[in-house]
Amino acid sequence: MIEIKGLYKNFRDKKVLQGVDLNIEKGETIVIIGRSGEGKSVLLKHIVGLLFPDKGFVKVEGQNLNDLSTKELYKLRRKFGFLFQGAALFDSMTVGENVGLPIVENNPHAKRSEIFKTVEEKLSLVGLPDIQNLKPAELSGGMKKRVGLARALITNPGYILYDEPTTGLDPIMSDSIDELIKDLGKKLNVTSIVVTHDMVSVKNVADTVAMLHEGKIYFKGAPEEIMNSNDPTIIDFIKRTGF
Repeated sequence: MIEIKGLYKNFRDKKVLQGVDLNIEKGETIVIIGRSGEGKSVLLKHIVGLLFPDKGFVKVEGQNLNDLSTKELYKLRRKFGFLFQGAALFDSMTVGENVGLPIVENNPHAKRSEIFKTVEEKLSLVGLPDIQNLKPAELSGGMKKRVGLARALITNPGYILYDEPTTGLDPIMSDSIDELIKDLGKKLNVTSIVVTHDMVSVKNVADTVAMLHEGKIYFKGAPEEIMNSNDPTIIDFIKRTGF
């Protein structure tokens, strides 16, 4: 379980998070929505300890990230997989090298044969077997997202964070990524935290929806609740997404 309480974060004069309270239950898929600049990605970075709050705390399985040493924080981060918005693949590396990088970083003495086997397992899990020797430039946008997801899965995390996983993809590929997020959540029994502005994805993948507005959680509930809401702020947000 992840507990976020009274979270505040400012960047100089820009107020971003202004008292976020949110509990994320083990095994659920929660989708965090909100307008651009509301702090969705900033919230994700707090959850993995890449940013620290001006006030408030994040607890992961009872551990307060504010109280952890650098060594303890690195250990906790191994429980997380992170799919970055642009996949964040290294162009100079092969697909296999990109996916296996977290293993090499965490265990420099790991055998090449073991890394190769684990990488192939994760690539097969996202529907991309036998592409270890390709370079990122040879992949489509959707394939890059899947490779990024395979890398996020390589350490067998209990939590997967998705930052705008369908951005830049056509509707068919977006649906494919949504289906993969759902399938992996069930198959691996992981907790999935998805940041998106895509209301189709919200409808496709969410167990729970949390809406960030003016620095706080404005709404939390089931997807059908937000889709059928009569709240003017929610209606305006959904219209702006073009849904």
